[in-house]
Amino acid sequence: MLVHLAKVAIMFGLRSSGGSYEKMRSEYYLDAENPFCPQVTKQIHEHEQESELREQMSGYKRMRRQHQKQLIALENKLKAEMDEHRLKLQKEVETQANNAYIELEKLAKRHAVQTEKEMKTALADEKKFQQQIAAQQKKELTTFLDNQKKQYKLCKEKIKEEMNEDHSTPKKEKQERLSKHKENMQHSQAEEEAHLLSQQRVYYDRNCRAFKRKVMIKRHDLEQEQIREELNKKKTQKEMEHAMLIRHDESTQELEQRQLKTLQKLRMDLIRLQHQTELENQIEYNNRRERELHRKHVLELRQQPKNLKALELQIKKQFQDTCKVQTKQYKALRHHQMEVTPKAEHKTVLKALKDEQTRKLAILAEQYEQSINEMMASQALRLDEAQEAECQALRQQLQQEMELLNAYQSKIKMQTEAQHEREQQKLEQKVSLRRAHLEQKIEEELVSLQKERTDRIKHLLERQERETDSFDMESMRLGFCNLGTLDFPKDDYR
Repeated sequence: MLVHLAKVAIMFGLRSSGGSYEKMRSEYYLDAENPFCPQVTKQIHEHEQESELREQMSGYKRMRRQHQKQLIALENKLKAEMDEHRLKLQKEVETQANNAYIELEKLAKRHAVQTEKEMKTALADEKKFQQQIAAQQKKELTTFLDNQKKQYKLCKEKIKEEMNEDHSTPKKEKQERLSKHKENMQHSQAEEEAHLLSQQRVYYDRNCRAFKRKVMIKRHDLEQEQIREELNKKKTQKEMEHAMLIRHDESTQELEQRQLKTLQKLRMDLIRLQHQTELENQIEYNNRRERELHRKHVLELRQQPKNLKALELQIKKQFQDTCKVQTKQYKALRHHQMEVTPKAEHKTVLKALKDEQTRKLAILAEQYEQSINEMMASQALRLDEAQEAECQALRQQLQQEMELLNAYQSKIKMQTEAQHEREQQKLEQKVSLRRAHLEQKIEEELVSLQKERTDRIKHLLERQERETDSFDMESMRLGFCNLGTLDFPKDDYR
């Protein structure tokens, strides 16, 4: 009971003196940063922390800006590389088109030269053929005329012999008969000669006409050969162009894939570097917070004896004040006892009062001493518990911040991977669509080329057929049929 009263008195004394444990504890924590100059030291320390945080944030922002510059620089570099690649492919396409045009021009010139040469050759062969027929017919006519002369001479001699043997016929009549016979023979030979010349003319005209038809057929064959050669050349050029376009598409696809992988790799490397920097900054921040809390606790421990000493002095002062109150009360009690007690008993009463006062003061001193010990133990325990609670709260806070950082970085990584996946899918769709358009273009060009081939060959054959029919009809009008069945020596027609 006395111990409880002493504690109550102690607490009452603390409150009555205008101070409390909580107030002193708050002052203690305020002074814990620096026991010599707490406010200034605290401001300096906070300024240093803010400077460190600003420097850390500035470094982080510089790193982000540098990463952004690296990405932009790489994108510009890849764009320039792609522009150069496309320009190179475009030049190759233009070179291929120019070469194809030059080749077709050369082929057209060669065909023109070949056609002109064949025409000249055909004219020369026709002239030679006509000369051969004319020479042959001339030779036949000469032979025919020589035979007629021989026959005429023989007939003339035979008639003369017959007339010489006939002595009964007058000479004048013989002369008339001879003249008439000569006239008949000459007329007959003239008719035979005219018939031969007519046959030769028909033969000459028919064979020349047939030769012209052979020349025309040969020219038709040459035209067909030339148009097929031209169309085959166009087909070969178109196939080469298509192969080049497919090769260009594949090279562009490879370049796009390589550029996308390069860009995504740099982006992931920068994100990993950023996350590593964020993690290092967080670890540095955690260590700094732990160091600050540890320094604070060390200062609190250093400051605790002074605070406890002040509390002890205040309790001792309260004890002294209590002792003074009890001394006054004892004096008042002694004065009262002296008044009501006979004088002979004064000494005994004084001794008893003195012993009682001594005993109570000893008990009070013991109680105050015990209160001081309990207060010190309680303050030390409270300080340990408070520091442990602060450590635990700080660890939980830092753990939560670390978990939030890890979650945020995982989210950023997942978003980046999803973005890379979308970019890959977009590129694949772009490549697939471009390849489909290219294949459609190739198919349409091949169909168009085949249609051109069919139409041109058809038109050529139709024109040649009309030309042949017109030639044959003209030949029939001239009286020549079946000219295509005539055969010529190889020397006559090449």
